[in-house]
Formats: sequence, structure tokens, C-alpha cells
Amino acid sequence: MTTPASNGHAGRPSLAAHASPWRNRPWSGVYPATLCPFHDDESIDEEGLVASIEDVASVPGIEGVVCNGHTGEIMSLDPAERAHVTKLVAEGVKRANAKTGRRVKVISGVSAEGSREAVDHAIAAREAGAEAILLMPPHHWLRFGRSSATAVGFIEDVAAGGGVSIIVHQYPAWTKAGYTLAEMQEMVKLPEVVMVKMGTRDMARWRYDYEELKAVAPHVSITTCHDEFLLASLLEGADGALIGFAGFVPELMVELVHAALDGDLARARKAGDIVAPLARIVYAFGEPGCGAHQRMKAAKWLLGKFPSPVFRRPLRPLSPEQLAAIRQGLEAIGFACPVDPAAAPLAVLQRRRPVGDRVAIA
Repeated sequence: MTTPASNGHAGRPSLAAHASPWRNRPWSGVYPATLCPFHDDESIDEEGLVASIEDVASVPGIEGVVCNGHTGEIMSLDPAERAHVTKLVAEGVKRANAKTGRRVKVISGVSAEGSREAVDHAIAAREAGAEAILLMPPHHWLRFGRSSATAVGFIEDVAAGGGVSIIVHQYPAWTKAGYTLAEMQEMVKLPEVVMVKMGTRDMARWRYDYEELKAVAPHVSITTCHDEFLLASLLEGADGALIGFAGFVPELMVELVHAALDGDLARARKAGDIVAPLARIVYAFGEPGCGAHQRMKAAKWLLGKFPSPVFRRPLRPLSPEQLAAIRQGLEAIGFACPVDPAAAPLAVLQRRRPVGDRVAIA
């Protein structure tokens, strides 16, 4: 008699059928969501961005870098800046690939409120050097919701007009912008969709949703973005991770993710023992968000691995006490912090430009 474990459920392939060899499948593995450095006046630090991307993309096991995500402060960047950031990131990746002989991908986030605008942003990202886009849902859905036809239609619109591969950004299930399983099953049928960045944050459904999506489109990668449930989501069923933490400590994230995907629990737990206290410093037992990304940027700066802790407004600079606490936390778990927290700017230097007869803050 065939057991459920060997046959999967309701004729579906078992989870093991998708587990190997993950290294040979495109769009699997580790994808860092990267930070964007700014000068004290909030202008983009172009040299710092290229250098930081080159460093991350040079790490063995990094399959692609993602710019213009929430970690990269997309909401504070105007459309021209987003395209420019993508171009600079592509330059950093090009330098890394020339050095390593590998082919790390470039992915750029797209956030737009309508299909026409999203298509324009997708085209701009592609022309700037992106191989794929991370397509976020329109944010007015968070307030007003949407129909299933609208949700699926939005992805269809960008697929038809953007001319670039798409990573669907799944928001938490408790938001009005989160996609249902049935909606995602339609989305992954589109040839342009190569990955779902699974941010459902519903661990009770994680394995079921993974199996059901794989049954429809086995070739589409399902990656976790659950920094706070990283190991659990990887072990339940995933093809990789698209996370901000991979841009913060890329070597450590490659070790943890690869060990989990290889089924080596002991090795994964060993890496997780280092990740856990770092995650408490950055995420403070919460989900990834602006506050966490700001702490991550500050922590990487204190470690001497990022040019500046400046985060664009409306967030205000972290206080000297907050920076000192981050440094203390890092040093307590064995990380050397060569940068003095006192070197951080206490306020953003506002740039002002004339607009008619008045002055606007840039």
C-alpha cells in the first residue's frame, strides 16, 4: 500500500520531489535585498553604492541582488532615482562578475499605483540593467482592497508590457494587499513570472501553499522573505531566500540557507545560533520594516562595512544612545565595531531649492 508520505496528497508531488537538486534550478538560492547609502544631505552615495554591491555580489552563493526593495528605501526614491540606483547596482554586479567569473543577477523593485505606471517602471528597470523586477502590489489596496480579477490583472498587465521577468511580491495575508493562494496559482502560470517572494507570514499555511503552487508551476521558485521565521520557512518548503539580512551578513545567510536547502539541519542550526542574536538586534522580535532596516543600516555601518547610517526622511536619525546600544549588542556576540557611533550625523542636512516665490525642501 502506498503511504501518504510517499505519494503526496491528492495526487500532488511530494515535497521531496522539489527538494533536489535545488542548485541546478534557476531562481533558487540566496537573493539579498540591498541597502542604499546616502550622503548627509540624503543624496545618493553613488560610489558607496557601487562598492557595497560589488562586495555583496562577490560572495560565493549569492545568486542575485535586489535593489529598490523596502530595505533599499524604495518609497523615498523618485522614479528617476530608482532607475539610477538600478544602473549603479548593475555596475557593481558587473564588477563582481568580472572578478569572480560568476553571473549574479540584478533585480529591481517596482512599486506603482497603476498598471501603466508599473509598466513604465518595469521598462526603466530593464533598460537600466535589471534582469527581473520585484513587483509590489499597489499600496492603495492596503486601504481599499481589490477584486481577484484586479489583483491577477495587475500582474498580467506588467507581464504583457514590461518585457522583463517578474518576481511577485506577496504581502502578509492579514493585509488587504496580500494575494490568496488561488490568485497566486493564476499568476505563476504566466511565463514572465519566475519567482514568488512569499511574505504571507502565515506559517500554518506555508507548506500547503508551497506544494499547491509547485503543483501548478514547478519551475517557479518560491522564496522566503521571513527573516523572523527564516529557518522554519526554509525547512517547511522553499527554493531559497530573498531577504534583507542577506545583504547585511551575506556569508552567514548563504551558509544557513544552503544548509537548510541541503537538509543538513545540524549545520543550519549552527548558523542559526549566530543569526538569532543578530536578528534580535535588528528586528527586535518584529517583522522587517523601516525601523528594522534603519537599525540594519546602522549596524552594518558600525561594523565598517557600509559608508553611512543615513536613512531618508521621514525617519529621523537614530539617537547616540540607540547607536551605542546597537554597537554594544554586536560586540557582546563577538562582532568588532571599528566605527565610533559618535561619528553619525545627528540630523539630516536639508537641501533647499527655490520653487517660484517659495523655498521647498529637496
